[in-house]
Amino acid sequence: MSRGLIVVDVQNDFCEGGSVPVAGGAKIATAIAELVEQSAGGDYQYVVATRDHHIDPGSHFSRNPDFKDSFPVHCVAGGEGGEFHPNFAPTTAAGKVDAVFFKGAHSASKSGFEGADEEGTALADWLRACGVTDVDVVGIATDHCVRATALDAVKAGFRARVRLDYSVGVAPDTIASTLDDFRQAGIEMSGEVPVPK
Repeated sequence: MSRGLIVVDVQNDFCEGGSVPVAGGAKIATAIAELVEQSAGGDYQYVVATRDHHIDPGSHFSRNPDFKDSFPVHCVAGGEGGEFHPNFAPTTAAGKVDAVFFKGAHSASKSGFEGADEEGTALADWLRACGVTDVDVVGIATDHCVRATALDAVKAGFRARVRLDYSVGVAPDTIASTLDDFRQAGIEMSGEVPVPK
């Protein structure tokens, strides 16, 4: 068994001060950075990160967003909002993250499994090539891109666990339905997700 860690969308626009902020995003960025520092080469044979990387995602950007399928402009390719949050970024600069997968250039692409690295390799293919069988998923937001990534991990044939204490969600009702989705998909969960007030 080889276990990998997938860090989902720990980017400026999803943390406090960003265009689609999730309360607690900056704090979770710090916690994830510490997890990566402690676990790289130990608990996890590989650590990868995903990034929203929008060029022209069509109706995913909206002036009147429903915050389900459409959102305010965020994580534009080349913009500061799309960069990793400074609390997490040092782990990538120090080489603690083995690969970064960009998603959503021309679509919504909530799941990291819709992304590819700079060479165009899809996340599932990259993990399989490295012999990864099990993945832990953490990041922002539990009820959006973490959800989609974990569910797609199972669909792609990986055993998946979501570490809720290293993820942050948007709203209590969507977090609750997400946890139900995880249970139905056979996704293991550990820790407790911070529930927004």
